[in-house]
Amino acid sequence: MKKFYLLMLLCGLACVVPAYSQGFKVPQASSAQTIIQDFGLGKITLTYSRPNVKGRGVFTELAPYGQIWRTGANSATVISFTDEVTLAGNKVPAGEYGLFTIPGKEEWTIILNKTSKQWGAYTYKEADDVLRFKVKPVKMRENIETFTMQFANVLPASCQLHLMWERTAVMIPIATEVNSRVLANIDEAMKGEKKPYFQAAQYYYDNGQDLNKALAWINEAEKANPKSFSVKLWKARIQLKAGDKAAARATAQEGARLAKEGKSDEYVRLNEAVIAQAK
Repeated sequence: MKKFYLLMLLCGLACVVPAYSQGFKVPQASSAQTIIQDFGLGKITLTYSRPNVKGRGVFTELAPYGQIWRTGANSATVISFTDEVTLAGNKVPAGEYGLFTIPGKEEWTIILNKTSKQWGAYTYKEADDVLRFKVKPVKMRENIETFTMQFANVLPASCQLHLMWERTAVMIPIATEVNSRVLANIDEAMKGEKKPYFQAAQYYYDNGQDLNKALAWINEAEKANPKSFSVKLWKARIQLKAGDKAAARATAQEGARLAKEGKSDEYVRLNEAVIAQAK
């Protein structure tokens, strides 16, 4: 009988413990983060885990100098590009890569490896490297407890990936070719029924392209929306950049009037800024 009760008790525990474990959660020791950054005409996606210092020695006990590092914790850091990019001047095809590093006091080795899904760096193979290059670390004033990666100085064709931990920062320059692709897209879109006059004029203005063509396009946008204070603003900006201050002033004055009627303080202010520059 005692054996029977003991067996029943063990069976009950077998049922209860797994159910309890399934609902039990604790914070991750190294929190996970995924960053999706719009870049050029595509995206960069970065997934990594973020270890904390917790009083330990960074680059001695944690991520020692001269040794391959997963660039985070847990699974190796994964970075993917939807378009071809260049990292520190090195071409990288679109795709997904493991991002490994070899920290050093004077320089870091940055590594892209074709095996993106792996735990830590335990199965890392140098033969699978797609790219290796070196960058110089810099010292920071602020102490960073949690290993942090971020995209900074993001422009249409360039940005930087920052790696920061304790008082060390590493910056990886990333670039992509945008202008020729956008110009080709504009040319193709202009063959269609719905021509992107407004957007094309904006792009030409912002990126140092033919201002005569930009003005012709913004005039077409103005015909379609004669009371648009935003169209007036961009037309005035293009005229000013082209050197026609009188025309820019007149267009911006009309834009400011329309913006007041539309109760848009922002566009009143923006058009008035052009008027001030055109004096």
